Amino acid sequence: MDKKSCPFCGKPVSVNLDRCPFCREAIPLVRVGANPARGSDGRANIRRGLLWALLAGVIYYFAGGHSALKLPVEVPRFVNVYFTPALFLGGAGMALYGLFQRIRG
Repeated sequence: MDKKSCPFCGKPVSVNLDRCPFCREAIPLVRVGANPARGSDGRANIRRGLLWALLAGVIYYFAGGHSALKLPVEVPRFVNVYFTPALFLGGAGMALYGLFQRIRG
């Protein structure tokens, strides 16, 4: 038989009981499931996608040498050729997915 401890008195109680036989307190039910308030409307994905796209623009600007600021390290060429466009497209895709979630929900 499965047992859990009572949250009030700490004694072992069967998982099927809704009251503790020792202290007579009602044991609250805990349900595990999806949290509907946690970004299911897509706002978090839109924000995350726009942030990724902005980060890609900042990396491209500084790593490409378009700024008067000189970086203390040499940035490899593949960063602007492969990494920055992939980050931008990933961010745009994430923002579009968040928009799709927002429209659907």
